[in-house]
Amino acid sequence: MHSGNVLAFMGDAVLSLQVRKHLILKGITQTKKLQETSTKYVSAKAQADFVSYLLEHELLSEQEITIFKRGRNAKSQTMAKNADMITYRLATGLEAVWGHLYLNEEIERLNSLWLLFVKRVEEK
Repeated sequence: MHSGNVLAFMGDAVLSLQVRKHLILKGITQTKKLQETSTKYVSAKAQADFVSYLLEHELLSEQEITIFKRGRNAKSQTMAKNADMITYRLATGLEAVWGHLYLNEEIERLNSLWLLFVKRVEEK
């Protein structure tokens, strides 16, 4: 069983890779535009908004909620530059869920959450 910080570390990497692939497949080819656009997805604010949506609509399993809380409550040595502590912790909780799903090879579930995430971010 991994700590919330370890799961969030992995989840951050997985989510970043998903975002980069998504943007490239959308046809964005300029690196500056890729970087600028990616922040819309990987910001603590976007992640916190999405996990709040998931919780509000009861779209996480009990196990995923437990993992989310482990990530959210983990002590961290760093904090996001552009987010308050609550937003940062919510985002860390989401990243922990992402990392857990990836490490446990729950790819179908990860992909279904990814599709919801993209839809949510792109609606805003």
